[in-house]
Amino acid sequence: MLSNVQSLCRKYTNLAATDIEKLLELEATLTYYAELTDCYMFIDCMLENLPHAIVVAEAFPKKEIGLYEKSVIGKFVFESFEPAVFAAFKHKEKSSISRAVTQEGITVEQYVVPIFNEQQQVIAVLIQEKMVRMQTTPKDDFHNMPFALIEHIVEPNSQPMPVVSDLLVESIILTNHENKVIYSNPAGYHFISELSGLENFDNVALDKILPFLQEVYDQGDDVFFLEITIDRKSFIVKKIPIRSQYDKVTLLIIHDLTELKLKENELMMKTFAIREIHHRVKNNLQTVTSLLRLQMRNDSSAANASAFQEALNRIYSISSVYELILENEENAEEKVDVIALAKKIGHKMIGTSNTARIQLAFHHHNIQLFCHSKKAVSLALIICELLQNALKYAFIGCEEGIIDIQFLQEDSDIALHISDNGVGMQEVKASFGMEMITRLVEYDLAGSFSIIPSEEGTHTRIQFPVSEEVFIVNG
Repeated sequence: MLSNVQSLCRKYTNLAATDIEKLLELEATLTYYAELTDCYMFIDCMLENLPHAIVVAEAFPKKEIGLYEKSVIGKFVFESFEPAVFAAFKHKEKSSISRAVTQEGITVEQYVVPIFNEQQQVIAVLIQEKMVRMQTTPKDDFHNMPFALIEHIVEPNSQPMPVVSDLLVESIILTNHENKVIYSNPAGYHFISELSGLENFDNVALDKILPFLQEVYDQGDDVFFLEITIDRKSFIVKKIPIRSQYDKVTLLIIHDLTELKLKENELMMKTFAIREIHHRVKNNLQTVTSLLRLQMRNDSSAANASAFQEALNRIYSISSVYELILENEENAEEKVDVIALAKKIGHKMIGTSNTARIQLAFHHHNIQLFCHSKKAVSLALIICELLQNALKYAFIGCEEGIIDIQFLQEDSDIALHISDNGVGMQEVKASFGMEMITRLVEYDLAGSFSIIPSEEGTHTRIQFPVSEEVFIVNG
């Protein structure tokens, strides 16, 4: 049976077998270190695909008052709460912090040492934690505190409860009238330390070590928001002036947007790439269309000309999907207006057919029906095929006719009716077109296709469910 170290490292990290073996050897000594120092000992490893760490081993001193009520093996560790852990991974050297927040929300002193493999790569960190003890603060001095964010009154030798700001991912920083830091939560400490390169910034004006905050302080007593990008990091800084009878205090709330910006850029690049693919698909379809038309001109057979035109109609119906997507540059979701698609295909096919005076009628009852590109291609081919059949067979010997295209919402389904007032279908014959319609409806749309008996002409019905990929807007 695998140990916790082996199973967690194999599941969440990319550590080699020799690295895991080294951690197993270290785990065997953790209990001795814990008893020797009266501290809690842990081994943390970085996750393979996330910017977090995971606890893979632990050891507790027997006589120490319980710092943790439950085992934390397998728990994720976040940089905002335990910056010293991540500093040891990044800088490959030991680090410490006088106030970290544990998995159970308890404030501890934390000392961290990186663990190296034979290639001098940091494979994990060894962590020593000791409970922070606080003496009673004279109550007479509490009027000097700007407000209750800073600390709580505690009994002698008792564990201070972490303030709410200690549990936040956002950086919370308080500065006095000289812009010197008088309080920061763990995330705020990490923010200042990372950007200034300083471990200790007592009695140093914040705008001096972080000059980009000067604009924030220059705004005087106004509440102020500022988005800042520096060293490839993006932040929103909110400044709130706080006045008391004793001091002028400034509260800074800083939200790190770096990861969000990176994801936005990645999404934008993917959107550009997808649109470029759509352009190329559309251009390639136009090239295929041109080649078919050239071949069509060189072939005088009427039967072949009909087959060529059917192929051209199918290609045009697919191309129409990409044209509608590309018409809207802000269409990041690749939504296709199904009603507009049906009209586009229908009018094009009427215009290129040799059938005399055929009119199209559209009824959608104010339904705004949209679908994603894959479903749109299937719908385009289905509409194209049904219109081709109507134009080819419905009006033989007729001088004029009407093809009616109707979209209806039926509970959680969409029904597409295509009917004509032509000569009607005597019998349903197996054909490539009918097989294609049936397969597209059943497999791509998860719907059903039927031919409805009609006193006049032919009436076909496609029914398919509304889903994440087929949806109604304001319907």
